[in-house]
Amino acid sequence: MPDALLRPTNVLERQARHIILSGQVQGVGFRPYIYHHAQQHGLAGWVRNTSGRVEIHVQGSIDQLDQFESDLITRAPAISKPRIESIISSTLVETETFRILDSHVELDADIHLPVDLCLCADCEAELNNPTDRRYRYPFINCTQCGPRYTLIESLPYDRANTSMVQFELCADCAAQYSDPSDRRYHAEPVACEVCGPALSYKDKDGTEITGNETSLQACVAGLRQGKIIAIKGVGGYHLVCDARNDASVLRLRRLKPRPDKPLAVMFPETALDNGEINSHVELSASEAELLQSAARPVVLARKTTVQNGTEPLSPHIAPGVDTLGIILPYSPLHALLLNDFSAPLVATSANISGEPVLTARAEVEQRLSHLAQAYLHHDRDIVRPADDSVFRIIDKRPRPLRLGRGIAPLEIELPFKLSAPVLAVGCHMKNTIALGWDNRVVISPHIGEMNTKRSLLTFENCIADLQAIYQVKAEHIVCDAHPGYSATRWAQQQNLPVHSVFHHHAHAAVAWHEARAAINDLEPMLVFTWDGVGLGPDNTLWGGDALLGRPGEWQRVAHFRAFKLPGGERAGREPWRSAAALCWESDMQCSLPQAQSELLYAFWQQGKNAPLTTAAGRLFDAAAALTGICSEASFEGQGPMQLEAIADKQVPPVILKMTRQNGCYVADWQPLLTMLQDKNISVAQRAGCFHSSMAASLLAQAQALRKTSGVSVVGLSGGVFQNSLLSEQVSGLLRKNDFRVFMPEIIPLNDAGISFGQIIEHTCAPPVRNSDG
Repeated sequence: MPDALLRPTNVLERQARHIILSGQVQGVGFRPYIYHHAQQHGLAGWVRNTSGRVEIHVQGSIDQLDQFESDLITRAPAISKPRIESIISSTLVETETFRILDSHVELDADIHLPVDLCLCADCEAELNNPTDRRYRYPFINCTQCGPRYTLIESLPYDRANTSMVQFELCADCAAQYSDPSDRRYHAEPVACEVCGPALSYKDKDGTEITGNETSLQACVAGLRQGKIIAIKGVGGYHLVCDARNDASVLRLRRLKPRPDKPLAVMFPETALDNGEINSHVELSASEAELLQSAARPVVLARKTTVQNGTEPLSPHIAPGVDTLGIILPYSPLHALLLNDFSAPLVATSANISGEPVLTARAEVEQRLSHLAQAYLHHDRDIVRPADDSVFRIIDKRPRPLRLGRGIAPLEIELPFKLSAPVLAVGCHMKNTIALGWDNRVVISPHIGEMNTKRSLLTFENCIADLQAIYQVKAEHIVCDAHPGYSATRWAQQQNLPVHSVFHHHAHAAVAWHEARAAINDLEPMLVFTWDGVGLGPDNTLWGGDALLGRPGEWQRVAHFRAFKLPGGERAGREPWRSAAALCWESDMQCSLPQAQSELLYAFWQQGKNAPLTTAAGRLFDAAAALTGICSEASFEGQGPMQLEAIADKQVPPVILKMTRQNGCYVADWQPLLTMLQDKNISVAQRAGCFHSSMAASLLAQAQALRKTSGVSVVGLSGGVFQNSLLSEQVSGLLRKNDFRVFMPEIIPLNDAGISFGQIIEHTCAPPVRNSDG
């Protein structure tokens, strides 16, 4: 504290208080809010940023101070998440004004990173106002909007610590930046046409256009010509094309390559108001609210069957599924682009499929030269990548499927304190990492599949970056128990103690954490962990199991009948393998042509490259193949997604026989095989029957376990429960039979939540395996 401010006064009727606020209080306009709040209450003093906190010295009458404190949290900016850490009496200082002081760096930092914010209404109005000096400026922002996480180099969050440091403020911007009464006061990315970042447009032949307006118009013209353009956004580049143009969409699919996986579509903001979006999807009130939320995620919504006169989207955008991923513009650049183009655009991550999103100009032009026909660049550096977040409304609640821009890094408070900082490195698919210390965990943005060199490099960079920016050094590592995962092998190579957690124990721990506020910590919970495959304690591949207990004390109490999976991991992309396995296990002939290999059958009989599994995800794959929906998949989950899309929701179940084996209730899938291959029944009815049968089987296991254990709290965790039809059928049946049901809605229930679950599980249990790296 400056000595000049510490001289005591003789104004005895006044008091002074020193307030420390932590939480999300930087990068959200919190200091200007405190400045105005103090002035409204007639108080003197100061406010400043420290390393992760906001520090306030305020003085006035007792009534004034009490009212200031009373309103401090309730009137805070909506995008902030403040928490009062301490309020103590302080010494009066000689001042009659309230000031905003320069930031102060502390060794004992309590860092909370601000996420990237979508374009606010005030900036959008200026963007479209011809008399405003930032009219049509693609990088307009204020304290309530704009990039944060993706441009921060270090904390405190000041311009000098961001990638905006290279842009020297012009006189007009500097005046706003320095004026506490202006909404751009210390808006660190603040800029204008004169002093800020700028666009440039580069065509395939190397011709480059500079200038914001000329570049933007060249980009719009290119899109109207059917070009695929790599466009730099907030957290990375998008590959963009006209969503109505079949040729462009098919070219994008062929060269990305992304043969079948659905693509996201960005609509103009006006499309929500004028009803255009509703001609493409059946948008519920909850989905519309989610679509317009500050995170501006991709929202999966059900397709309409009638286009209502609107020009249709290309049928190649989301073939074979009944949902469409839609998103609204979240940056001023996107808003201008969509307004000028006046039609929906495909906006998918600019990468080679399965790899992290690209962020650098040179890399985009090199790695996507075979695909992109032009580039819209800008010169504001992206410090770290952040893909778009993805959500789906499941059982009437928004559930994250992918953590990204606007959501991540996701900061979570734990119900206990960690003994030492820990790094959890997740698993293999849809991967994230998690860093935990004290009573906090931070989950990284989506990294993706860990099967390429670039994915591993992004993974390593993310680990180093999170530790550096949060000023936390991990003292041990938690990984998946599967020895073949890239993240596990990486963990074993580090010079730190390594602890492993079984995949489905981590899934169950996620469900327990999200339910803990509503249940007694000592109350046992029954968690169904249904997904693809994950290594279990018995060295088989689990994935259709129920675990009873709590973190550190899980007991496997139910699962599906095990079967040998020919080809092992290859089955994730070749659903016919799961179908063949079920038929062979049941001494039935499999009609699929791929299953006619005598050599494959012989290997399967001998158990060669045919591990045992109970995975529900592989049962869904088998159902997709046996109904003729999908035998070969270009992405994991393709068959189950198409099976869900076509399913008749009103078909009664086939009752699966349940037996007791080794203390577990085992459901036998065999009665489904005849039904799935019966061509006298429509594919929609067979798909519907499969879903209802799986849901009924889960209920039967839960009821049997309630009789033996008394458990009445059920959690659902694992990628299979991304299936909205299944999850809603399951939840409805359980609630109808007096079970309390919990499904994650903060942390992804798919493998993106595994890293967080690893921290919960490891903290509450002795490590499964130990090694010193």
